[in-house]
Amino acid sequence: MGKIAQVAAKYLVTASIEIDGTVDKPDMIGAIFGQTEGLLGSELELRELQRSGRIGRIEVSHEIKSGKTLGAITIPSSLDKAETAIVGAALEVIQRIGPCNARIKVTKIEDVRVSKRTQLIARAKELLRELMNSSMADSTELAQEVSEAVRVMEVVEYGAERLPAGPGIADSDEIIIVEGRADVVTLLKYGIKNTIALNGTSVPQGVIDICKEKTAIAFVDGDRGGDLILKELLAVAEVDFITKAPDGKEVEELQMKEIHKALRSKIPAEEAKEGLSHSKPLPRPHMSQDDRQERRPVRGERREERAEPSSSEERPRTTRLKMSDDEKESFKAMLSSQLGTHGASILDAEMNVLGKIPVSELVSTIKSLNSGIYAVVLDGVVDRDLAEAAERARVKYLIATESKVRPVKANVTILTDKDLV
Repeated sequence: MGKIAQVAAKYLVTASIEIDGTVDKPDMIGAIFGQTEGLLGSELELRELQRSGRIGRIEVSHEIKSGKTLGAITIPSSLDKAETAIVGAALEVIQRIGPCNARIKVTKIEDVRVSKRTQLIARAKELLRELMNSSMADSTELAQEVSEAVRVMEVVEYGAERLPAGPGIADSDEIIIVEGRADVVTLLKYGIKNTIALNGTSVPQGVIDICKEKTAIAFVDGDRGGDLILKELLAVAEVDFITKAPDGKEVEELQMKEIHKALRSKIPAEEAKEGLSHSKPLPRPHMSQDDRQERRPVRGERREERAEPSSSEERPRTTRLKMSDDEKESFKAMLSSQLGTHGASILDAEMNVLGKIPVSELVSTIKSLNSGIYAVVLDGVVDRDLAEAAERARVKYLIATESKVRPVKANVTILTDKDLV
């Protein structure tokens, strides 16, 4: 007997069936074939259509509820529309199945090709979306990506301290001193190759030596950390000029126009030293009206308050916070529990642990969070990079097993296990 599957049919006839009594599935199939026999003529006889494969297997599903049999009939058809409709209408003439009254109602005749076409269109859209998301970058993006990658590869190591520097540091008569490797990479990105990084707040001997040989320009971040670095740099090295990023910005965040503007606005180091000796704010590049509007503080933004030195001597750079006994005991217990783990716990103002991370990831995590951190307890050493990151994120306390940063050199309260006794 030739048969067609539902997937090969053009149309699908679906009908509901309700029987006043209990019957079995063979009774329903027999009634469908028996009571439609001779009704439609030889060309549309169900048995002959099934043998020739023009209709498929007739599926019947049923269940018995409260003495009644309820179910559904499904007939796949490869006939044309009119013939399929006639076959569907023929089902509704069946009024009895076995000894019971029956009611059959065709609920729908579905064009299977339409549903397949809808599915095809939906899938095609999904494939096109994936293709567009994974499409290759255009030539401009490729060129820019390759150029930036090459510039990053051009970062060299200078001196015994292996300081990050641009490839033109040895050949240029003028050098630009920046704070870190990211600043060197940013300047390289815009074609400035005569840079060298301090890699911390302390001034390496290699920078001190090269400042004696070349014209040196100090280019630091526009924040309090940049002021601290500049003070120490002017105190120990022969810097010729200084300049700063705009207020609240770091050198690594600047665009090419801002970098060139800052370098054009450099001032002699002697003028900067004079300003420092009279406790005046450190000079910054002149800002246009557009720059002032851009840096206007948004609603809710907190301005940093600068500590005013006394008339006879400069006050310490760190103001120790008043720590409660409960906080002290909590810090002590947390530090003790972390010994040997090389981990760090980040706390909020309610002394809740926001997260625990390896010490090696602490600096990058603090930079990414940027705010909302009250204290950090770590099984490790506080170095200058960590102190700077904590200061920028306005962290109140750094609790560690050891510190390489003197308290007077940082704007965050640094405590070790000895301070918690």
